[in-house]
Amino acid sequence: VQLQASGGGLVQAGGSLRLSCAASGRIFRVYKMGWFRQAPGKEREFVAAITWSGGSTSYADSVKGRFTVSGDNARRRVNLQMNSLKPEDTAVYYCAATRGYNPSPRQDDYDDWGQGTQVTVSS
Repeated sequence: VQLQASGGGLVQAGGSLRLSCAASGRIFRVYKMGWFRQAPGKEREFVAAITWSGGSTSYADSVKGRFTVSGDNARRRVNLQMNSLKPEDTAVYYCAATRGYNPSPRQDDYDDWGQGTQVTVSS
């Protein structure tokens, strides 16, 4: 499965951005899509995830109520709507996919990763 993330950019605190992850290849094997982020000097962390069917979502506590993950199977995309952005949201954001059933994947369980898109939130 090939993944291409897009939509990053520079935004002021309180603003919004919408990231998109386009999937191609053997997407019929995809069970869950996740968004992760890595800030400078920090480890990569989980942000949000959604099952490819769109039936189940999960979020990191730090983004609950501000970020929304959604899927568009027809367009083979998963989106991350980010509202009320904070400077601490600044990071490179990655999308990833698991192949095969795994309702609670750890970061290492994700099989395929996109190249990342930079999100910078200014104060």
